[in-house]
Amino acid sequence: MSTTAEHGRPPGPDPKPDRSPKQDRSRATRQRLLEAAVACLAEHGWAGSTVSVVAERAGVSRGAAQHHFPTREDLFTAAVEYVAEERSTALRALFPHGTTGDTRAVVTAVVDLYTGPLFRAALHLWVAASNEDQLRARVTELEARVGRETHRIAVDLLDADESRPGVRETVQGFLDMARGLGLANLLTDDTTRRERVVAQWAALLEHALAQ
Repeated sequence: MSTTAEHGRPPGPDPKPDRSPKQDRSRATRQRLLEAAVACLAEHGWAGSTVSVVAERAGVSRGAAQHHFPTREDLFTAAVEYVAEERSTALRALFPHGTTGDTRAVVTAVVDLYTGPLFRAALHLWVAASNEDQLRARVTELEARVGRETHRIAVDLLDADESRPGVRETVQGFLDMARGLGLANLLTDDTTRRERVVAQWAALLEHALAQ
């Protein structure tokens, strides 16, 4: 009778099965939940975005959602963080070879960061955090980190020299302006006015950063 070794495989217990497909499914489920949470926040606000609603939108069970995110706060802070990081990556990807001095393109890209679904979802989370002590601490920490990253990206893309007096404040003022445009865009389509403001701010930044 032949042995396993005779067929080119050493005797002994079978190797452990490859569990990567299960891990891939778990990662995919987590990503669907995060994306669904952000979409729900943007569309329904905090009050209308429960774990059950998010789970249904993501096509998973409530139990599966709670396996990945034990609490509602865990789910929504992770969702905003996830998409914020994705948007930062996307912003950098817009200029893979540098911006070649195109300040208008940089201003437009950063403003887009504040007028998309992420900002709408984040705003709902900020409002909820103002009344939820546990959520407030986590959102405040998250926003501080995301804010620093956004500022650093803007400095890099604008090739701004923050060792010069006033440059850091100029870049921060630009980001504050972008956030304000995002707020204005929540209630009405502000595209036409926003385009004029972007053009003016691009000209102001070029002048300020060149001095």
